[in-house]
Amino acid sequence: MFKKRILSAILGLTVATTLIAGCGGGAKKDAGKAGDGKTTVLKVAFNQPETHPQFQALKKMGEEMKKRTNGKYTIEVFPNELLGAQKETMEMVQSGTIAMSVVGGPLLESWNPDFVVFNLPYMFKSMDEQKKVFTNPKITKDLFNSLSGKGILVKAAFTAGSRNVYLKGHAVKTPADLKGMKIRVMQSETNLKMMELMGGVGTPMGQGEVYTAIQTGVIDGGENNELIYSDLKHCEIAPYYSYTRHLMIPDYLIISKDVYEKLPADVKKIFDEELAKAVESEFKMFNDNIAKAKAKAEKAGAKFNDVDIDAFMKAVAPLTKEKLKTDLTKKLYKEIRALD
Repeated sequence: MFKKRILSAILGLTVATTLIAGCGGGAKKDAGKAGDGKTTVLKVAFNQPETHPQFQALKKMGEEMKKRTNGKYTIEVFPNELLGAQKETMEMVQSGTIAMSVVGGPLLESWNPDFVVFNLPYMFKSMDEQKKVFTNPKITKDLFNSLSGKGILVKAAFTAGSRNVYLKGHAVKTPADLKGMKIRVMQSETNLKMMELMGGVGTPMGQGEVYTAIQTGVIDGGENNELIYSDLKHCEIAPYYSYTRHLMIPDYLIISKDVYEKLPADVKKIFDEELAKAVESEFKMFNDNIAKAKAKAEKAGAKFNDVDIDAFMKAVAPLTKEKLKTDLTKKLYKEIRALD
């Protein structure tokens, strides 16, 4: 109830700002002259804490935008699901209630199934390979623009590292060790099928519910990167972290098409340039922070172990064949494999 009151208050302020601005999504037609104190704030919904590299990269982007537009435009990131869970904030971006949101890759599959290609198990061999793909518009342009008819633009993809399984009761080494285990996954049919093939039982839920769900036995564990595992203190209640490395899916920055198209041409240019820098810095920060997160989790009692990767790759192989249905997904898959 308390969280809902906070959310309502924030949304009320957002709507009020929009009405004053006279333009949907919080973007003003006239931001005011430089130095007059009027600043258009583009709000970003984010479901992780302020320590996360994506938060830090977007915060820096906002500071640079404000500097380069002489105070007319900036970005404000709302962490910890303050504006709602990812599925809710996607709909809020679509309606123009907020300008932007960072959302996990699987959530976009319900808007366009072709997004599955970047969410398939063992698609990327490294973060470097992933960055080559996501910073190459020749590869991503058609897919990223495919939601424009729904009022959303996918403007960038950030790394979220590799996702690995962690359990409350024991370590995982083979798919047999996941038998009967209820594992939190993001909401998507692909993730549910993947976890089933890995031996477990996928259980979709918001990130903010996971700690209590594991603690109370509603689920047996989760699957995520080392940063989330440590920052959200899941290591306290699920100390067995096993390097299945089953996914390396992106988090996308989506923006209201209406908000973006109403930005002045020079501001769009600055936005795009600073976003490209934010992606570069986020990849670097994420990589740098993995060792720190792992050490912090170990100090809290976490135990890290390797698994039989070949066994897991073999188990989920049918999913890739099943999901590559369209010409676009087959083309993208071929282009990614050509980078190996």
